[in-house]
Amino acid sequence: MRDVGPFRIVNRCLVPTPKILPCGDSAVTVEFGETIDPDINGMVLALDAIVRAQAPAGLIETVPTYRSLTIQFDPATTDFDALTGLLGDATKDLAPRRAVGRRWRVPVVYGGEYGIDLDEVAGLHGLTPSQVIEIHSSAVYRIYMIGFLPGFTYLGGLDRRIATSRRLHPRAKIPAGTIMIGGEQAGIAPMDMPSGWHNLGLTPVRPYAPGRDPVFLFAAGDEIVFEPVDASRWEALEKAVRAGEPVAEEVRP
Repeated sequence: MRDVGPFRIVNRCLVPTPKILPCGDSAVTVEFGETIDPDINGMVLALDAIVRAQAPAGLIETVPTYRSLTIQFDPATTDFDALTGLLGDATKDLAPRRAVGRRWRVPVVYGGEYGIDLDEVAGLHGLTPSQVIEIHSSAVYRIYMIGFLPGFTYLGGLDRRIATSRRLHPRAKIPAGTIMIGGEQAGIAPMDMPSGWHNLGLTPVRPYAPGRDPVFLFAAGDEIVFEPVDASRWEALEKAVRAGEPVAEEVRP
């Protein structure tokens, strides 16, 4: 391992040099960069796996994001200095975690009452709605993190041809299962929620369901592909979800 300014060479790979920062008296954050990048996120997930496997005394929770990992701890059991030593060792030769989690196929009804912004997004980019659907559903999306609301999926991998700035006037409520884009990100609404993103479609899949096992269907590091389905299938798919079926299908990469 050799430092090169803000980067270091690990296993012949140039990766960001991590920064270990205090967050009050009960949390510490390790930052790996400032961009949405699969290698940076891969380092976040690699460190998250190490910390959870070692389960140091006082560990309460780990929170992986696009570019950083926050570790919450019990200040009566451990402190920043003790965790800094552990994290320094863990990040010394840390390389991005290449392996992803599971890949999911998620059915989506696009446009019309299911995706009220599809036509507008198409017009902004000089495309037809069918072209937007083709572009959106052809990508493989990486779940970089879960946050904002329980089960909210922040997805990277949106094709820049349909990247669209967020709405000037957010909506007070969009329905659970909304498939949306905002900037260069995509997402799935886990519940009814406010949003300034653009709604392309709707899925009956629920990333978060308190009465279901598992409560959270997706995890950071998983991948998602969207499958366009006809509106005629909506009632049957929604019925399956109400019966407790996940509907999202786990598929091999």
